[in-house]
Amino acid sequence: MAATDAVAAARNRDAGAYEPAVDRLAGADRSGLVLGGVVRLLLEETHPDGLDGDDVRQVLERCVRGAAPWRPEVDPHVLLVLLASALGVYDPGADDAPPDPAEVARHAPLLVADLLAATGRPLEGYLTTAFAEVARTELHD
Repeated sequence: MAATDAVAAARNRDAGAYEPAVDRLAGADRSGLVLGGVVRLLLEETHPDGLDGDDVRQVLERCVRGAAPWRPEVDPHVLLVLLASALGVYDPGADDAPPDPAEVARHAPLLVADLLAATGRPLEGYLTTAFAEVARTELHD
């Protein structure tokens, strides 16, 4: 699966494996929704009392600092949009278009890998839960 491969490459900081995985991820249906669900689940687990602005800043800074040495084109703004979207608080203004699927695919695995490192747990359980939530939401829409 593209998401698993991309997150594994991000965790290993393997640029050679990362590019083809994110290319596949960008073409996958609902990958942004699923990875956004994984981010939300991880944020809830790592911050059980909720997040404040300082917590979001710390997550963002840690992710950017961890990714920048091997992904110098990492865009903090895209990561911030992904965080805000996962938390359900992203509201793009007139001048702020949301990132395209390719940008989401290039950045979401970085964020997921960073948050997974904080939990020490594997991705699979989070993916299963996120897929189920997306399917449930689509069923009720």
